[in-house]
Amino acid sequence: MPRDWRDSVDLTERQALVRRSIRDLCSEFDDEYWRERDRTATYPQEFVDRLAADGWLGMLIPEEYGGVGMSTSEAVVMMEEIAASGGGFAAPQSIHGGIYNSVPIVKYADEELKAELLPKVAAGEETIQAFGLTEPNAGSDSTAMTTRAEREARSASDRSASERSGTAAERDGDEYVINGEKVWISRVEDSDYLVLMARTTPREEVDKRTRGISMILVDLEDAYADGLEIERIPKTASRAVHSYQLYFDDVHVPASNLIGEEGEGFYQVLDGLNEERLVIAAECLGLGETALESGIDYATEREVFGGPIGANQAIQHPLAEAYADLLAAKKVIYDAADRLDDLDRTEAGAEANVAKYLAAEAAFEAADAAVQTHGGFGVAREYDVERYLREARLTRLVPVTQQLALNYLGERVLGLPRSY
Repeated sequence: MPRDWRDSVDLTERQALVRRSIRDLCSEFDDEYWRERDRTATYPQEFVDRLAADGWLGMLIPEEYGGVGMSTSEAVVMMEEIAASGGGFAAPQSIHGGIYNSVPIVKYADEELKAELLPKVAAGEETIQAFGLTEPNAGSDSTAMTTRAEREARSASDRSASERSGTAAERDGDEYVINGEKVWISRVEDSDYLVLMARTTPREEVDKRTRGISMILVDLEDAYADGLEIERIPKTASRAVHSYQLYFDDVHVPASNLIGEEGEGFYQVLDGLNEERLVIAAECLGLGETALESGIDYATEREVFGGPIGANQAIQHPLAEAYADLLAAKKVIYDAADRLDDLDRTEAGAEANVAKYLAAEAAFEAADAAVQTHGGFGVAREYDVERYLREARLTRLVPVTQQLALNYLGERVLGLPRSY
């Protein structure tokens, strides 16, 4: 049962319902379940299927397409609770893309694509778990991407086949031919679709580097049969959620799979960046909370020299400090989620970056304190805190580094000169 200290913010009736529902669902997956998923680097399919069956993967999809029609203020509750249940950062990350990759389709896709795909996603029948942005030479500077999606006319034989079963764009013979590489793309093998970011106009041919990038929906089953190869990246943190390097070699995608306007994809990504960053912050928060809870339990139960080690200030103070940091981060996250729609983009960006920065720092400090509290057992898998520490270190890197969050605050809020 979660401790009272975690229930430290006022919730709306809807948020409270989300919290109760997610806590009940997560209680079906104990610490051993998540420990084993990490040890064997196995995707938590049972957990994801359980969420999908209850409609949670469609929480941000409007009701008209079969979704729940909730917002970021409910999503932060959901993701915090999933992480805090003992699943750590890997648990919410297992479904993060499945929830948020539908958002640009809701906002920008044409009605035909929305009507075809979104009800299936909301029902858990199909998933859009993967988002393809990062490249080997385009990480934080995503506009440096070189993956190309060139629009071409299909052959006469291909057109005749499309005319029998395809969309209008396919009947016109339009398609994109994709070439390039992507890296650190998560959940690819566990997804039906990939939302791909690619250049439809080379960087040297646009007047602004943020232009000429498009968002395209890729049917992964079709792509595997047409030149897409993937390779899993071995890693030490969030081992249950796999990351991949992708190689596109003349992969053909119907032009009707374009999401939004050609060349405007970068701005479409920016449009949802702040909401998603707040949810990442909530995932960091939940990770820190489960780590702290493990530390408190061990400090209360473990006795040395005739008393619980938690009575010693050397043990007690780091845990109390971790609580203070987590509480501060939580207040910022929930306040920002409630006010996000009323803020302009710069203000929202400031709130989201502060939330992510504070939550990642607090998660790491809580996990580190929990490991230290456990002493030698802090590195034993059976106590889980070593897993939390590995994941907490990762949160300082993704989806952006702590330094980039500070860059945003320094330049956009404090008015300091741009450093890059």
